[in-house]
Amino acid sequence: MAYNRPIVLTFAGFDPCGGAGVLADIKTLEQHHCLGFGVLTALTRQTEDTFESVDWLSFDAIVRTAGPLFERYTIAAIKIGIVRDLPMLLQLVHWIRHKAPAAHIVWDTVLASSTGFAFVADVDRSAVVSLLREVTLATPNIPEALALSGKDTLADALAWLADHGAVLIKGGHASENPGVDYLYADGEAMAFRTAAGGLSAKHGSGCILSSSIAAGMAHGLGVADACREGKLYVERALASNTGLLAYHYA
Repeated sequence: MAYNRPIVLTFAGFDPCGGAGVLADIKTLEQHHCLGFGVLTALTRQTEDTFESVDWLSFDAIVRTAGPLFERYTIAAIKIGIVRDLPMLLQLVHWIRHKAPAAHIVWDTVLASSTGFAFVADVDRSAVVSLLREVTLATPNIPEALALSGKDTLADALAWLADHGAVLIKGGHASENPGVDYLYADGEAMAFRTAAGGLSAKHGSGCILSSSIAAGMAHGLGVADACREGKLYVERALASNTGLLAYHYA
């Protein structure tokens, strides 16, 4: 059967409260008129404001689940969230590239939960370089950009990351111009400024943004336009209520 929606596959953790991970991704993809497919990489025990623990799925378990999807469907775009470690993530990306060489890949570089639980303790920078060269876009926030690059200043981190691939630096942690995101791609820099007022922090906002960007790419948008539309979408989610769990609006 032919479908008139592009297919986006998310590799992400299961968050039982639905604010982050695969459930948040699927909500976002549905609002973007995509068929959202999901493969779990981890089982977490958390709420919107607490994190207890995580059980990681093995590489074999992940690809056994994903394999039939790549064999049956044409996947337009892929979003990747938490995976046990960076070498395993690189192994997964290589596997994906073999299965769907033309698919866009958005890497949501989640190193820790919003409540401070560390998912990735050791950063393998050779793996980071290889990942940046393989994916279409990485979406680190400022602490993640510093950790991934190993640099002491944001300017040095940006230069190092952008030298290896396209990155969207999320500005929610910025001391100056908070909320302004910066895209570095193809030797150019672009700023996306906050358009909405009354924004409230949300659990899973990074998941929502990255899956929104992947959806835009699946619909044929270029990197810059997909990032611009993704920022508008996540700001609607941030403005949707004053709690930590977002409502989703198209």
